[in-house]
Amino acid sequence: MSTSLPTAETEIRLAREAGPGPRIIVGIDEVGRGALAGPVAVGACALRIENGIVPSMPEGIRDSKALTARRREALIGPIRTAAHAHAVGWASAEEIDRIGIMAALTTASVRALDGLEVSVDAILLDGNVDVLSASLSSSGRPAPRVVTREKADRDCLSVAAASVLAKVARDELLTALHQEAPDYGWASNKGYASAVHRAAIDGLGPHTQHRRSWRLGSAPQPARAGVLWSDTTAQGEEERQ
Repeated sequence: MSTSLPTAETEIRLAREAGPGPRIIVGIDEVGRGALAGPVAVGACALRIENGIVPSMPEGIRDSKALTARRREALIGPIRTAAHAHAVGWASAEEIDRIGIMAALTTASVRALDGLEVSVDAILLDGNVDVLSASLSSSGRPAPRVVTREKADRDCLSVAAASVLAKVARDELLTALHQEAPDYGWASNKGYASAVHRAAIDGLGPHTQHRRSWRLGSAPQPARAGVLWSDTTAQGEEERQ
């Protein structure tokens, strides 16, 4: 894993390409895509950039997976204070089952953008799939430029900050949901495919917070329509969290 810290170089370039004057560049990142339970969360962090100058962001911002839980939580207040605007959008387990994970990511991303309540000049997405442009263009609203970049959560300041916002918000929610169903271990596994989580599903069956179109328990199951992620994919993402 790279030890370099993210910079605002990409955001500054996007602001310059948008034209003179102050520009609002938004970094977006998701958390919870590969979980078995709970919603997917999308963080959005808006930076106001003018003449190549970026607001002073707190030191130590990195991709949320490279930070301890304590460090992520310590960064939340300073990120919220320094950002021009910030928000977290959600898509529930029921929505993921009903419309699929990619459409759910789009839904959560649009909700995060709406939560910013600011006019946006460009959006920087982590990854290589643009889940936003088609939805924004068809909604009748002004559609800002959308740019995808792999490893943006590692390399780009606004996206790294968005990843922290989303991760802390989702972890807090799963910890709260743990009180409803403590046998699933959500306070520790955050809805991902740990052995304890799968064993609890085997014994108790799925909860309303589970994504029921996915493979949930530990026993082998035949492939069926609507299963979106393999067991190894879900486990791998759980380990990266």
